[in-house]
Amino acid sequence: QVQLVESGGGLVQAGGSLRLSCAASGRTFSIYAMGWFRQAPGKEREFVAAISRSGGKTYYADSVRGRFTISRDNAKNTVYLQMNSLKPEDTAVYCCAARLASYLHTIVIVPNEYNYWGQGTQVTVSS
Repeated sequence: QVQLVESGGGLVQAGGSLRLSCAASGRTFSIYAMGWFRQAPGKEREFVAAISRSGGKTYYADSVRGRFTISRDNAKNTVYLQMNSLKPEDTAVYCCAARLASYLHTIVIVPNEYNYWGQGTQVTVSS
């Protein structure tokens, strides 16, 4: 079992930056592949970024590639999402997710393959 708590959301103007954090408690953090997803009002949940257990592999949605960076610090049981050049269409509730992974380099982009989810943090980008 692992518990995930996101923080760092807020209101920012277009072109600004935010860094989201997802703190994990419970079992050893380094055995989980991690991901960030977002959901805007009236829309489906959308994959944003994923990172492998080791942090050595990452993957991004086309809509955020080049603007967002996912990283993790296994010593601090935390995964981050640095968001730069934010756009109004990035407005959503952002959630982190964890999945037990046997392999160091596993990347998971399908939400149904994740075992645990946080409650989410609101990101609002004004134009």
